[in-house]
Amino acid sequence: MTKNIWHPFTIIKGNPEPLKVISGDGAYLNLEDGKRVMDCISSWWVNIHGHSHPEIAKAIYEQAQTLEHVIFAGFTHDPAEQLAELITSKLPRNLNKFFFSDNGSTAVEVGMKMAYQYWKNLGEDRKTFICFDGAYHGDTLGAMSVGERSLFTEVFKELMFDVEVVPFPETWIGDTERALKEDAVIERIENLLDQHPDKYAGILIEPLIQGAGGMRMCSEEFLQKLHWVNRQFDALLIFDEVMTGFGRTGDYFACLKAQVEPDIICLSKGITGGFMPLAATVCSDDIYEVFNSSEAIKTFWHGHSYTGNPLGCAAGIASWKLLVENESAFKNMEAIHLKNFERLKNHPRIKNLRVKGTIAAMDITNGGDAGWEEGYLNPVSQEIRKIALDLGYLLRPLGNVLYLMPPYCVTEEDINGIYDAILEMI
Repeated sequence: MTKNIWHPFTIIKGNPEPLKVISGDGAYLNLEDGKRVMDCISSWWVNIHGHSHPEIAKAIYEQAQTLEHVIFAGFTHDPAEQLAELITSKLPRNLNKFFFSDNGSTAVEVGMKMAYQYWKNLGEDRKTFICFDGAYHGDTLGAMSVGERSLFTEVFKELMFDVEVVPFPETWIGDTERALKEDAVIERIENLLDQHPDKYAGILIEPLIQGAGGMRMCSEEFLQKLHWVNRQFDALLIFDEVMTGFGRTGDYFACLKAQVEPDIICLSKGITGGFMPLAATVCSDDIYEVFNSSEAIKTFWHGHSYTGNPLGCAAGIASWKLLVENESAFKNMEAIHLKNFERLKNHPRIKNLRVKGTIAAMDITNGGDAGWEEGYLNPVSQEIRKIALDLGYLLRPLGNVLYLMPPYCVTEEDINGIYDAILEMI
């Protein structure tokens, strides 16, 4: 019973009691009722190596015996320095300045504040961000402002600031209109920047995959076109890689997969392998230098009590080492998804199959009957969740969008088993 707990993203009245988890190991969760279920979504996309990995647990234990926390203003420590060096060594060469925070929403807030103050420090008053429809960047007020206006944000709409929204050129396997959609969006952005060159603080995008917006995917070529526009018009390009970072797209970061150098990148979720809350916003040297001043007004006045927490950083270092050691796991998973797509591609209730690295998604339809409502509140989500649990799998569809985002410790046989269950459920 959870009488004292208010659970996230949960309609209170009429919802079933939450399932109690006793332990986790690898890709599996062990429930109080004795059931053992495979975590096919890495528990909101954070447990990239699976649950209770002994190497990360050991790193946290050893760090806790040395230094559990210290104020990060005026102090530093080895775990923070090592983690920042490891991650920036893989990022595009222009991204070198590492600002710690606590979660994905905050990493995005920090990125937006950096972009806004960057222009302010240069004497320009650029207040508006160019964003994409269907976006989700978090649940703080600033992050909500740059995301899709939806049921999640409706109550707070009067508190949010205005942004410029352009279409997201989502695509899927067999999409013959991809290039046309991309070119139309690029033309729209070029027109905005050309007509109002001093208005926009930055372009903010979830690169390659929109997560909570329905696992909508765009191409690497689109990001390259966007990067070209960003450079031609002297705009800042901000990548929200909270979800796509740390191997999810088949490379360490989506920007590497697309061969694009953003000005700011926002990271969280997989950074500690799911063990500790931690986030980072990494910016270019050029941006950092605009804040490098003795003037108080040009200082970036932002921070958190747990900024650069040593335990989180120790977990991040251990997770990063596992990521490097098991690189083939996240680089080869796309091929396994594609092989299983052959079993789904002609199913009458499945459309818009799409895959990017470790993430596979599809839209569940009603087979052509009228009255089918697509979207987050589609009741098919609850039906699939229940049936999947009965079959021993944790799936959490985004409305009628069914997706897989398993931890990297799963085997090809494990993934094949998930697709067997999907066919059985559908």
